[in-house]
Amino acid sequence: MVEHIGMNFSGGIKPTGPGAGGADIGKLPQTGSAGKSFKDVLMEKIGEVNDLILDKDNAVEALATGKTENVAEVLVAVEKADQAFKALMQIRNKLVEAWQEIERMQI
Repeated sequence: MVEHIGMNFSGGIKPTGPGAGGADIGKLPQTGSAGKSFKDVLMEKIGEVNDLILDKDNAVEALATGKTENVAEVLVAVEKADQAFKALMQIRNKLVEAWQEIERMQI
């Protein structure tokens, strides 16, 4: 089993040292975000959460004014908005914690 693991990793090890990394050092791999910056992705997700909250508000208003009687649809809209907002707040909390950790670093 040790040989099998060694064979899997031996091809993936790249040399290090001056000039070994080339122009790829410091670059993040480009995946599904099509090269968007962190700020762009974050702003896009904030916009999506805002849209869900607006949808929730409209569904609650429609239920309150009698325009709809579909309570299940309203509850789904409320739960979607709630979960999206909670996830966004967790991201915010992690970013604040990371920033505070950076501020505590001694140089």
